[in-house]
Amino acid sequence: MAEEWIIRVQGKEYGPVDVETLREWKTEGRLLPTNEARRADSDVDLWTIAADIPGLFESDDAGAGRLAEAPLQTRRSFAQILVETIRIYRKGFFQFVGLTLLTLVPSVSSQLTSALIGTTLTVNVDLRALAAGTFGFCMLVLTIVLWPVYLAGIQILTAQLAAGRRTGFLTVLNEVVRYWPRVAGLCLFVYGVFFLLTVFAFGIAVMLITTPPSLFSALLALALLAFQVWLFGRFFINVLFWQQFAVLENARALDSLRESKNLARSGRDLSWFQRPMWRAAFIASIWFAFVLAFTLGPEWSTVSRYFHELTTSQDPQALLQTLTTTSKSQAFNLAGFLLGIIQTLLRPLLGIAFVLLYLDSKIDIEQ
Repeated sequence: MAEEWIIRVQGKEYGPVDVETLREWKTEGRLLPTNEARRADSDVDLWTIAADIPGLFESDDAGAGRLAEAPLQTRRSFAQILVETIRIYRKGFFQFVGLTLLTLVPSVSSQLTSALIGTTLTVNVDLRALAAGTFGFCMLVLTIVLWPVYLAGIQILTAQLAAGRRTGFLTVLNEVVRYWPRVAGLCLFVYGVFFLLTVFAFGIAVMLITTPPSLFSALLALALLAFQVWLFGRFFINVLFWQQFAVLENARALDSLRESKNLARSGRDLSWFQRPMWRAAFIASIWFAFVLAFTLGPEWSTVSRYFHELTTSQDPQALLQTLTTTSKSQAFNLAGFLLGIIQTLLRPLLGIAFVLLYLDSKIDIEQ
C-alpha cells in the first residue's frame, strides 16, 4: 500500500493522499515545500515539512534543498484569479447552485407572493391576501436566516475545491452550521453599517431636493457627500476579508474584522495594482458593473423617465408624488425577474474570487 500523507495549511488539514496527488498539488501551485506534513499512518502527531517527503520536491538535476529554496508556488495574476474562479465554479457547479437555492427559493417565493398581492389586492383585504402576505413575510425571514449558511458554504466549498478536494453538498452544510452564529452576527454588523451609510447618502439627496438652491447648500452637500464616500470606502476596505477569516481561519468576530483590515492593507512593497486592496476593488467593480447592467437593462425606460423628472421638475413635492405614483403603477416585470434569478445563480463567482484572492494574499505574507 502506497504511503499517504496529511498536509496542514493555515491550520486546516488536507488528506490523507498519496504522493501522486501531492505532485499534482505541487504542479498546480497549491503545495509549498514549507507546508506542514505528516504520515497518515503515524501513531505520533509528528509534523515535518513537505520538502522532506521523499520523491516529492526532488529533481534529476538538483536536490531537495535547492527546490526548497525556490518554491514552485507563485502568486496568481489578476487574470489567473478570474480564470481560476470560473474553473472552480464549473467544477463545483451543482454544489454552488445548491447553496444558492437555499436563499433563492424563499426569496423568489416572497417576491412572487408580493407581486400576487399587488395585482389582486382590493380595498377589502380578504383572508387569502392576509395568508399570502404572512407567507411572503415568512419567506423573507427564512432568506435572512439562511444567508449566513450561504456565505459560509461558499467559503468552505471554494477552499476545498482550490485545494484539489471534492466534497459533498451535505458535508458542506454539516460544517457550516457551527459558523452560523458568528457569521450571522457579523452580517448584522457589516450590512447594518452599509445600510446606515446608504441612508446617510439618501439624506444628502433629500436635502438637495428640499432646500432652496444656494451656493452654501451646494458646498455643504458636496462636503457631506465626500465624507460619506470616504466612510464607505474605508469601511469597505476594512471588511474585505471578514468572511474568509470568520470561516476559513475560524477567527472570532472582532479578530475577523481586525485581521481583515490588516490583510487588506498589506502588500505595501508591491505595485499598487498587485495589492489585495486594489485587486479586491477591481473584482468588486466588475461584479457591480455586471449587476448594474442586469438591473438597468429591463428598467432603462423607467430610469430614463425618473431622470427626466428629476432634472426638469421645479416642485420637489410634485416630483416625489410623481415618482411614487409611477412606482405604484408598474406591473410585474418578468424579464427583470428572470435576469435577477440568473444574476443570483452567478453570484457565487464573487465569493469564489474573494476566497482565491484571500488565499493568494496569505501566500504573500507567509513567503
